[in-house]
Amino acid sequence: MARIGFIGLGNMGGPMATNLVKAGFEVQVFDLSEIALATLDKAGATVVKSAAEAVNNVDFVISMLPADKHVLALYLGEQGIVDAIPESALVIDSSTISAEAARELAAGITAKGRRFIDAPVSGGVGGAVAGTLTFICGGEPADIEEARPVLEKMGKNVFKAGGHGAGQVAKICNNMLLGVLMAGTSEALQLGRAHGLDAKVLSDIMLQSSGRNWTLEVYNPCPGVIDSVPSSNDYNGGFLVDLMLKDLGLARSTAASSDSATPMGDMAAKLFSEHSEAGFGSKDFSSIFRKFEK
Repeated sequence: MARIGFIGLGNMGGPMATNLVKAGFEVQVFDLSEIALATLDKAGATVVKSAAEAVNNVDFVISMLPADKHVLALYLGEQGIVDAIPESALVIDSSTISAEAARELAAGITAKGRRFIDAPVSGGVGGAVAGTLTFICGGEPADIEEARPVLEKMGKNVFKAGGHGAGQVAKICNNMLLGVLMAGTSEALQLGRAHGLDAKVLSDIMLQSSGRNWTLEVYNPCPGVIDSVPSSNDYNGGFLVDLMLKDLGLARSTAASSDSATPMGDMAAKLFSEHSEAGFGSKDFSSIFRKFEK
């Protein structure tokens, strides 16, 4: 089996790396969190002391980090690891970053004689744990196909969006829509509750009607409707409000670069910004439901 260096073991990266270990890969992991490293150590990964050590003698490098600055610094910064990566290895970044940063990363890595694809994911923490993520890839088709056997151990769908950066554009479009849907679904459920409807009954009605969507069916924002989602755990875990806000900011900048109209995305960004400022930044993004309470 291939040897994989995995860097970034947060809510998404930790379960992803764990699934690679379960699949039989030799996985070398690094993160700044000792708790995250201890969890992967128990799962059977090899814990190392630095990002550079994580990529020693590997076939694939996978990173899952919060934002542009973290990913660019990891590979191309003053302490960047690009030169430590074996020339035969394929670099896969699954972070959600701007398309511009992904293209800069691709240029910097390929200039050093290494190969790179951007492969952001959709499916949330639940999908990361279950191994059912969707990977949205940008890069050379041959490199994406080489990555497929590894990605398929962490997800059920692998899409080729186009060249370098295309994976990020597709992911940004998806997450902008997700933010719009979560805000709209929360608004509709709260309207029903304000008029005496049971949120579970209303959700069931809309799931069999034209309002059906993923946030209703899989990630319902109303506490008690679905037991296994963050809304039923005081909105803890999952995809943080501040991360959704970051992605909506990426959508706005992407729209500006092409002079595209995204009024719904802009409104979602405004709502999530206000929600974060109200103290919900570290809660799951489905907590936007609370913003529409009477």
